[in-house]
Amino acid sequence: MDAVLDWMNSPAATLLGAPVSWIEVIGFVTGAACVYGVARQKAWNWPVGIVNNVAFMILFFGAGLYGETVLQAIFAAVSVYGWYNWVRGANTIVGKGGLPIRDGSRMEMAGGLGAVVLATIGVAMILTHGTDSVVPWPDAFVLAASLLATYWQARKIFQHWYVWIVIDLVSIPLYFSRGLNLTAILYIGFTALCVYGLVGWRRTRQATVQSAEAGVVAA
Repeated sequence: MDAVLDWMNSPAATLLGAPVSWIEVIGFVTGAACVYGVARQKAWNWPVGIVNNVAFMILFFGAGLYGETVLQAIFAAVSVYGWYNWVRGANTIVGKGGLPIRDGSRMEMAGGLGAVVLATIGVAMILTHGTDSVVPWPDAFVLAASLLATYWQARKIFQHWYVWIVIDLVSIPLYFSRGLNLTAILYIGFTALCVYGLVGWRRTRQATVQSAEAGVVAA
């Protein structure tokens, strides 16, 4: 096991003057595939995402991003729920796309965003006083907001794309500051994929509404 971990953390290349480990390469590939799968509404995004979570747990712990290390473990657990929810939706709902895309309710929006604020403050305090983290606030925000985005993604709430975009914009400078250049570049790509997913989900939702309206008129 130690030999495997040593290999994962060994340099695979150098990017912008900083070494890139094999585990960072694995995280890059699986992360890009996962976000593309979400954008295309493919249920296989969830198991690929779990592999990505394990890779980033190893990577972030080594970089001193403790909040995000814990986050990846929680991601893996939530991904099991998301995988089940998407597959169940595809098996019980007739039509392309399986589980339908929907807007979050006002209560879901207010509750979710309020929870992010409170969780960010709480986790930042823990990281500040309980660890040697030098980036407690952005680390805490990414943890809290990512949990919300992942849960909304599992429920196919359309607004999760906006949350992911904000997370990506915070994560890019955070990862550059920790020398994780390949991961920072990955998150630039994530931002583009999130915009692609947002547009695609919007089109799918509009097409579903139009089909439903046409069916009502025909009836």
